[in-house]
Amino acid sequence: MKELPAHDREVRIYACGPTVYDRIHLGNARPYVVFMVLKRTLEAVGYKAQLAINITDINDKIYAAAKRRGIPSTALAAQMADHYIADTDRLGLGRPDHEPRASAYLAEIISYISALLERGHAYVVPYTVGGVKTADVYFRVRSDPAYGSLSHRSLAEMDQGEGVEGADRKEDPLDFALWKGRKPDEDTAWDSPWGPGRPGWHIECSTMAEATLGGPIDLHGGGIDLLFPHHENEGAQARCARGRELAAIWMHNGMVQATGEKMAKSVGNIAPLHSVVERFGRKATVLFLLSAHYRQPVAFSEEALQAAQSRARRLEEAVRGVAADRPLPPTVGDLKGRVLAALCEDFNTPKALGELFSAVRELNRLRAAGERVGGRELYELLDLLGLGGVEQPAQVGEEALALLREREAARARRDFATADRLREELRRLGWEVRDTASGPELVPAS
Repeated sequence: MKELPAHDREVRIYACGPTVYDRIHLGNARPYVVFMVLKRTLEAVGYKAQLAINITDINDKIYAAAKRRGIPSTALAAQMADHYIADTDRLGLGRPDHEPRASAYLAEIISYISALLERGHAYVVPYTVGGVKTADVYFRVRSDPAYGSLSHRSLAEMDQGEGVEGADRKEDPLDFALWKGRKPDEDTAWDSPWGPGRPGWHIECSTMAEATLGGPIDLHGGGIDLLFPHHENEGAQARCARGRELAAIWMHNGMVQATGEKMAKSVGNIAPLHSVVERFGRKATVLFLLSAHYRQPVAFSEEALQAAQSRARRLEEAVRGVAADRPLPPTVGDLKGRVLAALCEDFNTPKALGELFSAVRELNRLRAAGERVGGRELYELLDLLGLGGVEQPAQVGEEALALLREREAARARRDFATADRLREELRRLGWEVRDTASGPELVPAS
C-alpha cells in the first residue's frame, strides 16, 4: 500500500466489470470481491478510496446472445445488467462508487476517438454495407513506441483476438478497432462522424475510467486474462490521446479455475454466482474467493466450496460466543494490527484470514475454560472482509427436495441401499439429512 500514489490520501481505482450477455459466474465475481474488499482496506488505513467498476453493455457477445434468444440486444443487456447488480448485491459487499455503462458514454467515446485521429494514432476506413455508408476506425499500434510495455510482449507475439473481421481493411494486422461500422445483422447502432456503428471494447473502458475518475487514475484492476490485449490497448490509447499513462499501478487478479481451465461460458465449466450463493451462502462464497492470494488462481470444486462453508460457520460460531461491546482478551494480541498489516502487504488475504482463524482458536480455548470473552475487533474485521452480519439460511432447491422424497420412499420400502445412495447425493449437493421426531429435514452439510 505504501507505493500507492495519493492526492490528499485519495485513491482512485477502476476495475473492469462484466460484459452483460448472460448471468455472471463465480469467476466474474472474483474481481468484484477483490476490489470491493481492497477499497474497504484502503479506507480502514486512512485513505479516501473511490472505486469504479464498469458494465460493458455494448459488445459483439451481446449481439450474438440476443440473436440466439430472439430478443433485442438492448433488452438483453439491460436485463443482464440488472441480474449482475442483484447477484453481486447478494455478496453483501455494497456497491462501487461508480458503475458506468458504455451506452451512457457514447459522446465521450467519440471525443476520445477523435483525439486519437487528430494526433495521427488512428485512421478511418469508409465502406458501404447494405447500401449504407459507414466506416471502421482503427488504432495504429506501431504509432505507440511503448506498446507492449504492460504485457511485456513483442509485436511478433501479438494477436488482437479480433479474428478475420475487418482484416482486409486494416493497415496492419496488429491494429485494433476503435469504432465498428454497423453490420446488417446488428439491431442497434449509434451515430458518429464516421457513420452509424458502435465503439470497440477497449476504447469504452479508457473513456469510462477517465470520465468517472479523471486521469490519470491511481490503480487499474481486472482479471489477468485482460492483461493482453484489453489493458495493453487501454494503456496505449491513453498515452497516444492524452500524452500520459492511464494508471500508475495495474493490478490483476488470478482466475477461478475448474479442471485446470479458467471458468468461462465459452468453455462450459461455469458455476453461476447466484446458484453458488444460494447453495453455500454469501460468506462462504466471499471466503472462497479471498482464500488464495489475489495474484493466484483459485481452484474451483464442490469440496472447496464446502470447506469454505465450514470455515464460514466457524467464524459465525466464534462471533456468537463473544461480546461485541468488549475488546478482545490480551492473549489474542493486536489482531486488528496483524490483519491490516497482512492486507497492506500486497493485499495478502490468505495471511489476513489465517490471523483471524488463529484468534478464533484462542477465543474458543478461553471460552472452553469458562471465560467470558470480548470480540469487538473481530466483529470489525469480519465486516471489513465482507464476512460479518447475519446470513440468511440457504434455501433448499427443488432437486434436493425431490431426492429427499425419494429417500423417504426408499426407506419406507426398506430399500436401505438406495436410501444411503440418495443421502450421499444430497451431501454432494451440500445438504445433510437430519432425522427428527417430526420427520426428516435438510440442513447445510458441514
